[in-house]
Amino acid sequence: KEITFGEGRSRSPIGGKKTHSSLSSHPPPPPTPQPLLSTCPTAFLSCSSLSFVNLLFSCFLSYNLPQIMLLTDPEIESSLLISSDEGATYQKYRLNFYIQSLLFHPKQEDWILAYSQDQKLYSSAEFGRRWQLIQEAVVPNRFYWSVMGSNKDPDLVHLEARTVDGHSQYLTCRMQNCTEANRNKPFPGYIDPDSLIVQDDYVFVQLTSGGRPHYYVSYRRNAFAQMKLPKYALPKDMHVISTDENQVFAAVQEWNQNDTYNLYISDTRGVYFTLALENVQSSRGPEGNVMIDLYEVAGIKGMFLANKKIDNQVKTFITYNKGRDWRLLQAPDTDLRGDPVHCLLVSLHMGRHMAPGLLAQLMNRSNIGSELSDSDISMFVSSDAGNTWRQIFEEEHSVLYLDQGGVLVAMKHTSLPIRHLWLSFDEGRSWSKYSFTSIPLFVDGVLGEPGEETLIMTVFGHFSHRSEWQLVKVDYKSIFDRRCAEEDYRPWQLHSQGEACIMGAKRIYKKRKSERKCMQGKYAGAMESEPCVCTEADFDCDYGYERHSNGQCLPAFWFNPSSLSKDCSLGQSYLNSTGYRKVVSNNCTDGVREQYTAKPQKCPGKAPRGLRIVTADGKLTAEQGHNVTLMVQLEEGDVQRTLIQVDFGDGIAVSYVNLSSMEDGIKHVYHNVGIFRVTVQVDNSLGSDSAVLYLHVTCPLEHVHLSLPFVTTKNKEVNATAVLWPSQVGTLTYVWWYGNNTEPLITLEGSIAFKFTSEGMNTITVQVSAGNAILQDTKTIAVYEEFRSLRLSFSPNLDDYNPDIPEWRRDVSRVIKKALVEATGVPGQHILVAVLPGLPTAAELFVLPHQDPTGENKRPTEDLEQISELLIHKLNQNSVHFELKPGVQVLVHAAHLTAAPLVDLTPTHSGSAMLMLLSVVFVGLAVFVIYKFKRKIPGINVYAQMQNEKEREMVSRVSHPESRPYVPQTELRRPGQLIDEKVESQLIGSISIVAENQSTKEIPTYVNV
Repeated sequence: KEITFGEGRSRSPIGGKKTHSSLSSHPPPPPTPQPLLSTCPTAFLSCSSLSFVNLLFSCFLSYNLPQIMLLTDPEIESSLLISSDEGATYQKYRLNFYIQSLLFHPKQEDWILAYSQDQKLYSSAEFGRRWQLIQEAVVPNRFYWSVMGSNKDPDLVHLEARTVDGHSQYLTCRMQNCTEANRNKPFPGYIDPDSLIVQDDYVFVQLTSGGRPHYYVSYRRNAFAQMKLPKYALPKDMHVISTDENQVFAAVQEWNQNDTYNLYISDTRGVYFTLALENVQSSRGPEGNVMIDLYEVAGIKGMFLANKKIDNQVKTFITYNKGRDWRLLQAPDTDLRGDPVHCLLVSLHMGRHMAPGLLAQLMNRSNIGSELSDSDISMFVSSDAGNTWRQIFEEEHSVLYLDQGGVLVAMKHTSLPIRHLWLSFDEGRSWSKYSFTSIPLFVDGVLGEPGEETLIMTVFGHFSHRSEWQLVKVDYKSIFDRRCAEEDYRPWQLHSQGEACIMGAKRIYKKRKSERKCMQGKYAGAMESEPCVCTEADFDCDYGYERHSNGQCLPAFWFNPSSLSKDCSLGQSYLNSTGYRKVVSNNCTDGVREQYTAKPQKCPGKAPRGLRIVTADGKLTAEQGHNVTLMVQLEEGDVQRTLIQVDFGDGIAVSYVNLSSMEDGIKHVYHNVGIFRVTVQVDNSLGSDSAVLYLHVTCPLEHVHLSLPFVTTKNKEVNATAVLWPSQVGTLTYVWWYGNNTEPLITLEGSIAFKFTSEGMNTITVQVSAGNAILQDTKTIAVYEEFRSLRLSFSPNLDDYNPDIPEWRRDVSRVIKKALVEATGVPGQHILVAVLPGLPTAAELFVLPHQDPTGENKRPTEDLEQISELLIHKLNQNSVHFELKPGVQVLVHAAHLTAAPLVDLTPTHSGSAMLMLLSVVFVGLAVFVIYKFKRKIPGINVYAQMQNEKEREMVSRVSHPESRPYVPQTELRRPGQLIDEKVESQLIGSISIVAENQSTKEIPTYVNV
């Protein structure tokens, strides 16, 4: 009987990695080609044009055809070398992408999936001779071929792909027809990154919500269901270990575990899990992936070995009934020399360097004693399925099994070059020494041919540290002169410490006599199998039940057995659990089977209880104009005779006559943003229940611009406004940073007012939080005790070259300032120019005080007056001009000949200030009269007053939707332009009374003086 002792697998939809034939990692070895040279038993292949990694992981053999594929070194070129005659000749095929990993179809020899270094997935139906792109942005190692029996189409590909916004989703499509229209999304919504696993009849994904991971499974490609662990397991991490025989073996790291995992085993659908073994040891692989110390023994269903941590010691346990019962492995009676072993128990350290399986043997690194030590590594073998063990080596060896375990090949682990290996034909009782190379070889690894009946092995290494890599293939067929006959076998009964009933049956196998040297070939399986009478040992505790010290399965404190009937209706039946469930694949009959099997029972009538309404993705937000899926969940109640009423909170309500019609959720589209109160009411003849969900509907925030003046005065209130696009995006939070404040100001309003108490340049930043997005804008404002402002206009030809974008305005502002400095001789530190948005082109000129870095020699107010008069004088004489481009001269004019000083209007100020205020009031009255009679007075430019009138219609806070302005269609611009205008116009401010009356149609920020 062959028992292949499988390596511990960490194939996980959550956090782990399922490795394909990757060129850049250390995956399970790919199929090894037949000997490239016909020499027997030893052949050599020198590869000088390929790197070692490429040679080792890119030699692939088709399962039935003598095809070999070699990948060239990607640092040199991207090509495939393909041979159809076992390597006698090769043909090169150039690729337009660089291969990172390959995945061959399990049945179709010529079908291959290739994953490129730029995360694209390609397919080939011609063994790599032609390729077709399937999908871009595919998650590494998250692509799979269809599983025969579960998928109707053999060319179906399962993959996890990233969207443009970084989310992951589960997709399926045909390998030669993977267009957008032909892609399917079996799981609704997004999944957690790097979480898709397709394995046998199961598909696993993870979705995190509320800070907790939730795991979903699809059995035989049916709808996904949430995996049910014990209520307070609270998993941090999960790894799917095995999906053999229609059952899931999972390792779960719970909230209070760090380096250990608990093993759980599921029902057939992979939904309900019960505890199998606690505190299983784990470790990290070469790439950081989690390795669970659990080993499945292929060939005997239900047999596993696991390393369990007990009081800081690691002990190896074995089970023969899929985790229902575990026992500690027994130490051998004697060591290799025949001396007695002075211990009762042995802890086997199952290293990942060991061979994956043997014929009725289990091999591992081990030490004898109470503590594990890397310096005490010995090799043990079992010839009776783990019941007894004997030592075969005192040092660590690499061991392969050939010919169904009839031949054991051992090679010592050493840093020195070697020429010999050891063979055993009697289950490791005696060993023969063979030479596999004439020149000592530094051995880097040993690979076995795929298939347990093979007689071919491959040794790879190098003759010296400077030599080329060597691949040595050894074929042992010539050692055998005949195939095994019936008289070469004897019967052998599988047992566990004398108990013959394993998984509900007694099984007798054919086992080759150890003294016979013959080739077995393909193994035929068990000779005889007789079912056993069912006992309590054939049943495990059902979901929600725990085994107590007396052996009984009783409900856990958190479990309500009556909840199992929640999905049925009055008049129907459901299976009422007895607290036990039969171990999957157990073949026992009669006995206590009827007593422990779940009984059909009529569904009781129940009033609705435990009603909840949630979104399908667990979030409390939805996007305007997009479908949101709402799920109604009910713990108890007659689901078939229940009236459900759902009010979406936006004036729309729907009703359903039973919960079964809502299994896929309720889809609804909100056309407005806001917070909506979603209510659900459930009624039946026995009672009612209700639930509420407050749903935030938003639309994506695209732009944020901070609007505030260029210049302001000390100790005067400044208004800052965050201008949004679009203006209505739902619930927002504003975070303001200004001045030297170390703590931000957080508001729900888009505007704030503040003061600066010292002169200088100050930076203001606003961050706007909308859902998961945070956008910000930063502006700088100059603060002075006093300054002057003047509106500028230009010759009409400038409008012909004004694209009305911020970049152009900034550049022209710099040119205007330079022209003013050249025409007047005024230092540039006194001048600030800001071109305003809109047409006709206008600008604001600020005359600023200036002081040297020491803070002395500050120019007095009289200097500002003199500079203002000088600027106005030069402007009125047409002395200020600039060349926009060759042949285009632009004149700069003063739009208003009054530059009002900015002063404080308190009673303590001088009479001259009061006179100035009166003059300003007079000018304001004059402007009002001119506005009223503007059509009767020819030559008066009334553009600023008309703009001001429109402006006042638009003054509103962006957070108040009821005060949104009406903008005539003739004034509409593109969104980006409108935002730019809003920003820059608010930066203008109204620094003098004249400037205030001349502000543009943009949302203003006033500084009262």
